[in-house]
Amino acid sequence: MSSTATVTAGMLVIGDEILSGRTKDVNIGAVADFCTDLGIDLTEVRVVSDVHEDIVAAVNALRARYSYVFTTGGIGPTHDDITADAIAAAFGVALPINDEARAMLESRWKQMGTEVNEARLRMARIPEGGTLIVNSVSAAPGFRIGNVHVMAGVPVIMRAMLEAIAPTLTGGKKVKSITIRCGVGEGTIGGPLGRLQEQYPTVKMGSYPQMGQNFVMTELVLRSSDDAALQDAAAAVYTLVADVHAKAGLPAPDPY
Repeated sequence: MSSTATVTAGMLVIGDEILSGRTKDVNIGAVADFCTDLGIDLTEVRVVSDVHEDIVAAVNALRARYSYVFTTGGIGPTHDDITADAIAAAFGVALPINDEARAMLESRWKQMGTEVNEARLRMARIPEGGTLIVNSVSAAPGFRIGNVHVMAGVPVIMRAMLEAIAPTLTGGKKVKSITIRCGVGEGTIGGPLGRLQEQYPTVKMGSYPQMGQNFVMTELVLRSSDDAALQDAAAAVYTLVADVHAKAGLPAPDPY
């Protein structure tokens, strides 16, 4: 489902292992791609440690600001998996064992010959008012409450949960992008590019330097949900780059 409105999202990555460098996060990129495909503007990503108060504060800040919040990490069976506790506290609700979640888990454990114990049952705790996000990989569900979607930190499970929630989300206006390659550095083109940005406020203009031993160039990326404005801005930027190339004795830029 999509709309013509702007739909926004914030993401919260939870876990000491991310901040220590022990685990290299790949979920941010996956969520960014997911949001782009749905026309959701991922605007902010926060990373917090396994500290209850910090998670609560971050969740409350993000859910008040964005259409959707996606969290990853901290919903496993161990003592430091405190995301569910923090989400329940953020919403001011209890955190009981959910019968549906327990049934899902016990069915999987029976198939696997896995013992049911107190630690594993922690994964069946769902804040009151929450609904389950199906986990097709390992059965332990995520959950959604309000506009907050709580998912696992393990990348393959997190991606499966994204697939599960996709049909439930309302996408916004699709953002398109155009890339124009400029054969000079950012310092040369930064001033006039900034003036063009002022002329086209609905088009985001980013510059990304590319450097090697024998070359310097800049990729100029334009993004907007307004196709007409994007095309007009791209034409203006292309003309700017063509003029810069001519003055530097460089060939005309490649068509975009």
